[in-house]
Amino acid sequence: MKDYIEERAVELACYIIETKSTVRQTARQFGISKSTVHKDVTERLEEINPSLASETRKVLDVNKAERHIRGGLATKEKYMHQHMYG
Repeated sequence: MKDYIEERAVELACYIIETKSTVRQTARQFGISKSTVHKDVTERLEEINPSLASETRKVLDVNKAERHIRGGLATKEKYMHQHMYG
């Protein structure tokens, strides 16, 4: 694996852990695709740094468990905005 890919995987993982960011937010922050973020922090990071991969997985699992709540809030916000200005 290329050095820059390993460095990116570690950098992404640290960012996710520090900010509790989602894969989507992390991808936007770093200007890369969601699939690249996901592959880096789930597959590649496991080979590079298993303990960091485990910490990252915990954050991603919480985000996954809460995504239906975020989606519901976004939908509510959308319809509130349409009602007020529509």
